[in-house]
Amino acid sequence: MSGAVEIFQALADPTRLRIIALLRAMELSVGELAQVLGQSQPRVSRHVKILCDAGLARRRKEGSWVFVAMGEGAAMPDLLAAVDAVWEASGSDHWAVADTARLAAVRADRAAAAAEWFEANAGSWDAIRSLHVADSEVEAAMAAVLGEGEIGQLIDIGTGTGRMLELFAPQASRALGIDRSSEMLRLARAKLAEQGLSRAELRQADLYALPLADGAADVAILHHVLHFAQQPGAAIAEAARVLGAGGRLLVADFAPHEREELRTRDNHARLGFSDEQMLGWFAAAGLSPVRTETLEGGELTVKLWLARRTGDAKLEVKAA
Repeated sequence: MSGAVEIFQALADPTRLRIIALLRAMELSVGELAQVLGQSQPRVSRHVKILCDAGLARRRKEGSWVFVAMGEGAAMPDLLAAVDAVWEASGSDHWAVADTARLAAVRADRAAAAAEWFEANAGSWDAIRSLHVADSEVEAAMAAVLGEGEIGQLIDIGTGTGRMLELFAPQASRALGIDRSSEMLRLARAKLAEQGLSRAELRQADLYALPLADGAADVAILHHVLHFAQQPGAAIAEAARVLGAGGRLLVADFAPHEREELRTRDNHARLGFSDEQMLGWFAAAGLSPVRTETLEGGELTVKLWLARRTGDAKLEVKAA
């Protein structure tokens, strides 16, 4: 967080106060901020830079887009409480009413774009889903493996459309979804906004270079991601790196199979994984296996592997 003078100078502009109010509702691209504020993107970018320089906001690039979120300094809660007190004392503001309405339009635009993409790609998704046990059963098994308690800092690696964040972010103190595809992140952002999951954050990043410090996460999830990876062992090692002591890694993927068309048609780099392969990668990454489950019910068998950063937990094997 910057000095007090820089902070108060940054807040001494009506447009920047409006931006702060919008970012408290949701993360927005610079283009979306310009749409809501009714101002040009260059002008909004200048305001965003001032807020970022003061530590009141954060910028990150995602493809050709730049997204803006609230700052994370220790003084932010007290600062926002002071801003709230002033706004409350000053009464209703016509700009706030207008911004709220236009923000709803941004949410609607995101939802419409997501629906259009799903409609165009539903065929290929349904073709793969028809080969294995229902997604609902896989998700129920994952929930049972992780348990119902608090799971701390969660990272969903290869978040895709954000389904794992929908399921598990409510149990997390903080949740981060990463994906290399900016298109997927836009879909996830639309879904999470619809669900009101304000604690979930999305970032564009590679599964081999996660945007977290060593030991920063408590739970990491790789849900149907590894079969796309050219180096699954390296992906698991990177997931292990960001787990703190006692942190857990949950992998959901296919058992070995011979559906070669998934490699040629759907870009699967690996046709499933054996327990021996997975546990070998766990050991190399300093992870202790805790539990494995087998979910049969189609031409493809889904496997769940749970490992812990430290400890000598006995491996529990289950089939369903």
